[in-house]
Amino acid sequence: MKAEAIGRGTHFRIYRYIAAEGAFSFFVSFLFFFFIFFVNQMLLMAEEILSKRAPPDQVALLILFSLPAIIAMAAPFASLVGLLMAIGRMTSDNEILIMRASGFSYRVLFMPILVLGLGISLLSFFANDVLLPAGTLQFGKLYKRLLLSTPAMELESNTVKRFKDTVIVTGNVAGRGIDELLIFDRTAEGERRIILSEHAELDEGTGAALSLDLRNAFIQTVKENARSDYDYALSKEVKYSILQKDLVQAISAPGPREMSSADVAKEIGRKKAALADRMEERKARIAQTANDLQSALAGGPSDPRWNARATLASRLRRDRDEIYNAEQDRSLRIYKLEYYKKFSIPFGALSFVFLATPLGLMARKSGQSLGFAAGLIIAVLYWALLIGGQTLGVRLGYSPFWAMWLPNLATVLIGSLLSLVRLRR
Repeated sequence: MKAEAIGRGTHFRIYRYIAAEGAFSFFVSFLFFFFIFFVNQMLLMAEEILSKRAPPDQVALLILFSLPAIIAMAAPFASLVGLLMAIGRMTSDNEILIMRASGFSYRVLFMPILVLGLGISLLSFFANDVLLPAGTLQFGKLYKRLLLSTPAMELESNTVKRFKDTVIVTGNVAGRGIDELLIFDRTAEGERRIILSEHAELDEGTGAALSLDLRNAFIQTVKENARSDYDYALSKEVKYSILQKDLVQAISAPGPREMSSADVAKEIGRKKAALADRMEERKARIAQTANDLQSALAGGPSDPRWNARATLASRLRRDRDEIYNAEQDRSLRIYKLEYYKKFSIPFGALSFVFLATPLGLMARKSGQSLGFAAGLIIAVLYWALLIGGQTLGVRLGYSPFWAMWLPNLATVLIGSLLSLVRLRR
């Protein structure tokens, strides 16, 4: 009993030591990847926000709200590099050899690493599925408030900004005011319109719009098909509204990447239902067209639809093509890809355990350096496979599940084969 207790205590100490070594290497690797992704995020934000004199405290909050995406991406790759570094160091320092010579199996090494990989995967999934949607929502709200307080973020001095159906040419921008404003757009009836204003103030509109209060405005509308037919008007005050989705180009409705997995699943269900309704409608139309064509051919020249048989055949081919295109719904494929991606990337940390363990055991000298280098190479290959699968899924209709999970499954398979080779030696 005493020997058994000592054995359990020794196992526990070894588990704790290996887990601590892996956690420390993961932390170091996480800082490395976090820094890379953080710098990339700062460079993306520099042009949109930092260079436009936004308040520093608000910019800091925007950076804070963008951190969940960085954490979710950095954690899986950090687990790969960190575990390779930890196991490689213990192998090159003969610690693994000593444990094996003491009668301990590879399970003593694998179990704490497996638990650590699972913990990292859950952390990454939580950041991606909970923190990322919440951060994106707060990011959007704060950005809109910044837009109202700092119009230079979207409307800079002496620039031309093109939105959906509107082109805005600005003069000097100071605070909420814009001098010498020129707007080209279209009316609800499709007429071309030109608006000139000596001065405008950016103000909150109603509903989902921002409003510009124009002073001393000149408005001219021209009919599309009759350029000589135009109207014009002069006004001391005009309220001009711009939809937020057009004005705030950086802020749009959350896409599948910024949504939780549950929300993406619900949206996929709605898209499938809408697609099924469209398919049923098109199939009914094809059946009717085919019946009319068959009746025309059976009735011969005496049938009133005889002369329309070419038109009916053309309509039948067009409806068939529409059904094929509907089945290849690109939007639905994108949502499916993002849904599986929300699981595959976080749990890539767990799949890396199966590859990092046998590769780390192959180290002979400079285990940490070799583990770091090998981890970076594998991370690049993994990312390339992921991007390639996503491209195939969007453009060629490749299975979204296999497109997103194939890199993980390949990692587990290769790692398992290497482990079997190692155990047979």
